Amino acid sequence: MITIDGNRVVVSEGKGPPVEHDIGSPEAFEILSRVWLRAGWDTKYVYSFSWLGRPIIQLPEDMIRIQEIVYAVKPDVVIETGVAHGGSLIFYASLFRAMGRGRVVGIDVEIRPHNRAAIEAHELSSYITLIEGSSVDAKVVSHARAQVKPGENVLVMLDSNHTRDHVLAELEAYAPMVSVGSYIIASDGIMGDLVGAPRSKDDWAWNNPREAGRLFLQRNPEFALVEPPFPFNEGQIKRRVSYWPDAYLQRVRAPGSGK
Repeated sequence: MITIDGNRVVVSEGKGPPVEHDIGSPEAFEILSRVWLRAGWDTKYVYSFSWLGRPIIQLPEDMIRIQEIVYAVKPDVVIETGVAHGGSLIFYASLFRAMGRGRVVGIDVEIRPHNRAAIEAHELSSYITLIEGSSVDAKVVSHARAQVKPGENVLVMLDSNHTRDHVLAELEAYAPMVSVGSYIIASDGIMGDLVGAPRSKDDWAWNNPREAGRLFLQRNPEFALVEPPFPFNEGQIKRRVSYWPDAYLQRVRAPGSGK
């Protein structure tokens, strides 16, 4: 049980004595952030944002953090699986417009006509290529690969079907396109912490993107789980508040290079 008593956060677990933290401590912030993330899931908080006119079903914290990564990596191409309303595609396109480089490839098993029409009518549509089909279908993967020119820097964002096996198949299919120093990001690993919450499933404890990433890393030593550093931080908080725990899989060396 977690209680807030004035300027203290008190955690009571089992038969041991309660543990108290000053509300201004990093420990209290982490405890309250976990509660906030769960409350946000229950209330569908992320279903209340848009980016330049398109709904973007993402935690704003995650989008600010991935913006930092995009600016640091400076990819020529972002490939994103999972399109929905297209807000994330517009988000990346706006970054690329500001940076004067880059384009976005969005893949979804079903791009609904009204979403496609809105994306294609958007001011930033020239930065976006849409591919409809299963993200793990060989033809779709080949089509996505064809959007990348030799020598281009690629970052991949996985945000479609979040089951372990599907994400693992996506990781295996798209990781070869990721450039050294860039990332393939398996979002929404928080599913593993949400068992029992509204709209959750009992198997989420293991059937989630975080578990897919763990299995992928066992098979692919050229990638590593790397938490990107904060490019600016004058505060006490060192860990991101995120729906994407253990999401950032960085290519640390080229295939077969040994370095």
